[in-house]
Amino acid sequence: MRQPIEERIIMDPRIMAGKPVIRGTRIPVELIVRMLAQGIPQSDILTEYPRLQPEDISAALTYAARVLAHEEVFPLAVPA
Repeated sequence: MRQPIEERIIMDPRIMAGKPVIRGTRIPVELIVRMLAQGIPQSDILTEYPRLQPEDISAALTYAARVLAHEEVFPLAVPA
């Protein structure tokens, strides 16, 4: 059974200035997403950060996708 991301991702102003982090750590969601974007394999991330679980990485990606899904886009006029 999959846990809701709220059980894995927290935002607390006392931790990393309120940035979203993996619960029980100071590992920012941004760091995980950036590492994956750089092509670092999930197995290497889990080795580097042994407190992480594969579900934490999935939660980080889900969180990032949700943030982007609610991003407001204001199209610019393109001159003809």
